[in-house]
Amino acid sequence: MGGSGWIVRLASLLALGLVLGSAEGSLGDADPRYRTCLKECQTTGIIGDNIISHCQNKENDTSVGGSWYDQEQIYMQWKQLNCRTDCRYFCMMQREGERQSLGMTPVKYHGKWPFLRISVFQEPLSTALSAINLLMHFTGWISFFLLVKYKLPLRPQTKRTYYEYTSLWHIYAILSMNAWFWSSIFHTRDIDLTEKLDYSSAVALLGYSLILSLLRAFNVKDEATRVMFAAPILAFVTTHILYLNFYELDYVVFGGSLAMLLELYDFPPYMGYADAHSLWHASTIPLTYVWWSFIKDDAEFRTSMLIKKAK
Repeated sequence: MGGSGWIVRLASLLALGLVLGSAEGSLGDADPRYRTCLKECQTTGIIGDNIISHCQNKENDTSVGGSWYDQEQIYMQWKQLNCRTDCRYFCMMQREGERQSLGMTPVKYHGKWPFLRISVFQEPLSTALSAINLLMHFTGWISFFLLVKYKLPLRPQTKRTYYEYTSLWHIYAILSMNAWFWSSIFHTRDIDLTEKLDYSSAVALLGYSLILSLLRAFNVKDEATRVMFAAPILAFVTTHILYLNFYELDYVVFGGSLAMLLELYDFPPYMGYADAHSLWHASTIPLTYVWWSFIKDDAEFRTSMLIKKAK
């Protein structure tokens, strides 16, 4: 009964996600006032006292003086991208100011809460916490490398480590730092490219973490068996990353059911900076230190056991 109950609940959540899929976007970006502001901003480049230079057309754009690179496709695409991003931000803040004056609560825009920017950082707290997580993984990796390479005994014949999972943990460290790097970039500037790089690197890390946890939990040391464990997971992860990058992903349908599970814990950003997602980033910082401590303890334990067996 317990197992079937969970299946029914999951099916209900997925069905709800499909229903939600018919209503794309968030309450904020469905607001007619917001949409009108966005359209006017992208046309004129003006929101109140703010002038969005990226939205100025060539006749009004004096920032480049009609130079040759103004005609370059990459430059124009980048300019258009910044125009849309800046217009979304200033229209969002203008609309939220109006809502606040009417005593209304904040709403999400394009799936995100309204955050206060600092310079180029769209979500400064999440950006900083992602960078700290990257630093924690880097220091953990370096301490692990120094431990297995210089502090623990090496095999006399090959001068390689006794610990069988050394290379696997090195790969894990690189994937972790890559994931947190793109997380910090994504929270700095939320555009389609940084979003895909953030999600893809996170999926790659999760897939590899699953492989590594299975190999370590079952103490798999034979290379052929490791390949058998890893191949189906790698195939799934690769397919999923390709889907994320080359097909249109309906985030509302895909994430609707998962969002329902997290809705009770979600809240607007406190003081415009700290929301549930940023607090999750904060919680992973001490966990990263504990995790790398466990990895080093495991390396010491396995090395001591293998040395005893060799005697």
